[in-house]
Amino acid sequence: MSGTGIKLTVTIPNELLYAASRRQSFAYAWVRQNVVAYYPKTQIESIAIGNEVFVFPKINATRFLIPAMKNIHQALVYYKLDFVIKLSSPIAYSTLQNSYPSSSGSFKLELIEPVLKPMFDFLRETGSYLMVNAYPFFAYELNSDVISLDYALFRENPGVVDPNNGVRYFSLFDAQMDAVFAAMTALKYDDIPLENVAAYNGNLIKRVLTGGGTPLRPQANLTVFLFALFNENKKGGPGSERNYGLFYPNMEKVYNIPFTVEDLKNFRGEISPVRGGGSSDPVKRGGNGLGRSWCVAKDVGKDKLQSGLDYACGKGRADYKQ
Repeated sequence: MSGTGIKLTVTIPNELLYAASRRQSFAYAWVRQNVVAYYPKTQIESIAIGNEVFVFPKINATRFLIPAMKNIHQALVYYKLDFVIKLSSPIAYSTLQNSYPSSSGSFKLELIEPVLKPMFDFLRETGSYLMVNAYPFFAYELNSDVISLDYALFRENPGVVDPNNGVRYFSLFDAQMDAVFAAMTALKYDDIPLENVAAYNGNLIKRVLTGGGTPLRPQANLTVFLFALFNENKKGGPGSERNYGLFYPNMEKVYNIPFTVEDLKNFRGEISPVRGGGSSDPVKRGGNGLGRSWCVAKDVGKDKLQSGLDYACGKGRADYKQ
């Protein structure tokens, strides 16, 4: 990443929080080896102290989180990087006790005093932001009887009205973000900005590129990280996260999705796969070094099939034979 201008967040894993919380020398060494050694040629802009710490009881690192954050921050101060590199700790969306309606958002009571308030105080003091892992599709999957797929995927839909304030939501993403905002406001930490980690693709990028906050926070500046860059082909099971990537392990695209405002001009609101199959395995390559793959059309009708072929071949993305 050196010299690319791409901004990075690096993570100290949950397994190391105990050491980082107990020994300042460990924090100095970790920052020196994983941050100072690469900065500023590699534009590291933040450090995630663990990930979803509260939901991994086997590691039980919750009590080490705040001391680890303070020690890592002290190391950044020592290396004079505390003003340019911020610290946070991504929380799971399940940290919320209530998320519907959005205006009633609240955090789990057992987490508020021991860890959430101290963490929010730290974020406020250091000018950092809260990171949240939001998976709207998981919420849809668990409640598909009451949540429409269009609402989950940013497609056109009639919206869902919050009965407490009359605000109408047209996407599950916005509703989830406002539930977090409401929970923070209830604890009087509404001045801390929010970053979203591990969200989803396609229409989400369109949503972010077109700007604007959420219905409760129209001026909010949302920064979104997509989950994930690559398919995690070594994860097992069809229900796992192995096929969430933008690229296959061999670096070929999974989908054609917009990444810039210019790309949006040709984006039709649907994510188009680059090739069929949905496999996480690398594409076999032909003798000319180009990826070879094909799709089989099923039950689409001649008109739709012709339209799809015209689009693909017109963009130079594919050849086809009758």
